[in-house]
Amino acid sequence: MNKILIVEDDNTIHDMVKEYLNKRGFQCEHAYSGTEALLVQKQENCDLILMDLMLPGLDGKQALTKIKKEYDVPVIIVSAKNTIEDKVSLLAIGADDYITKPFALEELEARINVQLRKHHTDKDDGIIVQNLILYPDQRTFQIDDTKVSLTKHEYRIMELLMQYPKRAFSKKDIYEYAWDDIYAADDKTVSVHISNIRNKCKGRDIIETVWGIGFKLKLERE
Repeated sequence: MNKILIVEDDNTIHDMVKEYLNKRGFQCEHAYSGTEALLVQKQENCDLILMDLMLPGLDGKQALTKIKKEYDVPVIIVSAKNTIEDKVSLLAIGADDYITKPFALEELEARINVQLRKHHTDKDDGIIVQNLILYPDQRTFQIDDTKVSLTKHEYRIMELLMQYPKRAFSKKDIYEYAWDDIYAADDKTVSVHISNIRNKCKGRDIIETVWGIGFKLKLERE
């Protein structure tokens, strides 16, 4: 059952959407503000977010930016703002779709299903390298019979290393891939995250330090 997070401070709209989606087989979570949305998403790991813009405290646009930095989840903006400028600006910073109020519940459901199909299609196939399997849809990887949960950036690091298992990557390469940002010289972020991955593996050394270059996947056999 797909779990939908409804971020909406209008109880009437929330109740209407929740009742409809529940009847259509979805499980729904609720947040009244952008700040609460971040907390609920962290706790519940919802499959899709419906995000209003005019929210108390942290508004929908700010919440969208933070969510897209931390979570790989589709977000549909649901707002009374209907100008082209509003739509383009939200899509540009990461919104996956935009529907204006008032809306037909049937159209909202159709848009939800499109995004869920797209997201699941993109994430279905795991990456397998020897005794390692990376599961995109769960953000986990498996070493033999042991599964390890990853944060967003830990997952992106493992994704890069497993896509090119025989190649060594510099800290700059890894940072710019995993964070999608410009690397700052002498930044310790990559080393800290790789250390965290190693710690989660409980002594199973899966990432090799290549002196003078950076890091690569440690293979049992080349």
